Amino acid sequence: MTDHENHKTEAENAAKKSKAKKIFGSWFILMGFFVGGIVFWGGFNTAMEATNQEVFCISCHEMKDNVYQEYKDSIHYTNRTGVRATCPDCHVPKEWTHKFVRKIQASLELFHKFMGTVDTPEKFDEHRLVMAKRVWATMKKTDSRECRNCHSFDYMDFTEQGRRAVHKHSDSLDNDATCIDCHKGIAHSLPMNSQNIDS
Repeated sequence: MTDHENHKTEAENAAKKSKAKKIFGSWFILMGFFVGGIVFWGGFNTAMEATNQEVFCISCHEMKDNVYQEYKDSIHYTNRTGVRATCPDCHVPKEWTHKFVRKIQASLELFHKFMGTVDTPEKFDEHRLVMAKRVWATMKKTDSRECRNCHSFDYMDFTEQGRRAVHKHSDSLDNDATCIDCHKGIAHSLPMNSQNIDS
């Protein structure tokens, strides 16, 4: 074997090793992204679920001292069947995409918490109508989606309801009304001076 052939063989071997290193490096990077993606996704979903618990919702005093106290006096907190709807049941969609959008919207609420917009009962009451209208508008737009996780006209036994409820629910069915049209204030106190509640 001549020197020229030796150099050629060494160059071919070096090229093969370099190519193998590149392939191995590419696979290593790809696997790193894959594992990193799984870790990120798991952490992200864990954080989403951690912020989807009642204990998280009432961890700030604005919620604990105001709306949570009202909620504790509602049928959604204590009732004859023992079925309880917690904050996320009513305020956070179950479907992932809608839940993600709601979590992004909640970041604005955190901004107002840090700014002190509603950090006293007086400030909270001052903003209550605006906040309530925002929630009601969302519920109206989504056909009371979160209410319907538990309540459905299809499974209501009208024979077990009072005359007024039967009449209202029948009208609602006929007029495509949604839960929030009639049930404002079911879990939280209505805002003071809310005569023009539908506007």
